[in-house]
Amino acid sequence: MLGVSVGRLTHFSRATNLSTTMTPHDRLLSLLAERSARRGQFTLASGRQSTLYIDARLTTMSPEGLALIGPLALAAIRNAGWKIDAVGGLTLGADPVSYAIAYASAASEAPLRSFTVRKEAKLHGTGRLIEGPFREGDKVAVIEDVITTGGSALRAVEAIRAARGEVIGVLALVDREEGGRETLEGAGLPVVALARAADIVARIPVA
Repeated sequence: MLGVSVGRLTHFSRATNLSTTMTPHDRLLSLLAERSARRGQFTLASGRQSTLYIDARLTTMSPEGLALIGPLALAAIRNAGWKIDAVGGLTLGADPVSYAIAYASAASEAPLRSFTVRKEAKLHGTGRLIEGPFREGDKVAVIEDVITTGGSALRAVEAIRAARGEVIGVLALVDREEGGRETLEGAGLPVVALARAADIVARIPVA
């Protein structure tokens, strides 16, 4: 005999129906709101003070997050018309997003390689700033987990250009809507974001 009450079964059925009717993009926004977003007083990596903290890694390093981000980001790149060879950005935040995109592209007609940009060059071995199958002449999309000032993306852009790569645009998981997007666009870099801070805030569960 099944040990599940009718009430609990009905609740489970409604929750299941809700999750299956949500789009992948809606599920990603909900995941970011539930796992990555926090309200309070925070000092961001940029040094700015904020009442909103988004630790994207709690989503990007989860199996559910990776499964959603890869296809959504790949579709965003294709929809933007970016003809690229590889994706990558400044470690650590960009790494899981880049890997998810590369994996999602594996069965496509134009698979994308992923790479990572170190914050400092190694003092041993090749001494490179860029690790992975990046190639000179690659057309790339720079990846960011969260855009605040745009500084991390610009550091990655500088390293890629120094290695004779061509940056086609910047793809971010989250745009905090604090001027970073405008800074990047002002530098001639098209920007695509999968989520805006406002969309995530609207879904933060009420305590």
